[in-house]
Amino acid sequence: MIRLLWRDLTLAVRAGGGFGLGLGFFLILVTLIPFGVGPQSDRLAVIAPGVLWVGALLACLLSLDRLFALDYEDGSLDLLATAPLPLEAVVGVKALAHWITTGLPLVVAAPAMGFLLHLDPAAYLWMVVTLAIGTPALSFIGAFGAALTVGIKRGGLLLSLLVLPLYIPTLIFGAEVVRRGADGLSTATPLLMQAGITLATIALLPFAAAAALKVALR
Repeated sequence: MIRLLWRDLTLAVRAGGGFGLGLGFFLILVTLIPFGVGPQSDRLAVIAPGVLWVGALLACLLSLDRLFALDYEDGSLDLLATAPLPLEAVVGVKALAHWITTGLPLVVAAPAMGFLLHLDPAAYLWMVVTLAIGTPALSFIGAFGAALTVGIKRGGLLLSLLVLPLYIPTLIFGAEVVRRGADGLSTATPLLMQAGITLATIALLPFAAAAALKVALR
């Protein structure tokens, strides 16, 4: 598993399709928002939680179509499917690699992005916490969507249509935690709901994704 993780991380860095791409998109989006809605700090502070979470969601979506497609095209996926390592574990490792190269940089960069949008200082910690808890769910949900579309040519658009509705609960609860944190309200309920979604996706979706891959490889 460690070798597979290291392999996927190395490929992400060398190919340039995952590492840095999401972070660059996140930065561009956050930079453009003030030009579109105006530079007023009060207005930006109100929309900042939602903008940051939508940006993180779209950034995670960018490299999902490469999650299994390259291995499928060169035959590596067939070898992984017949390897001693369960296919469910392969899916989990690939989702983890996607989170390390895409989600983790977003978590680290969140305070700087919040500063650009005049995010309330009281919400900075909650922004980092919700991204750290929620972005793994985005990667595992994305892995499930990528497994469903792995055998389809030009399945990127279909992947987006499948995955985006599943992202909505994580988006809602993540943005709500940040809003409540900025207003000094209790964040326990939406934070627990978001954590529950993440744990459920980690526990269940590798099995669903593995089943989809088996169908695609027949």
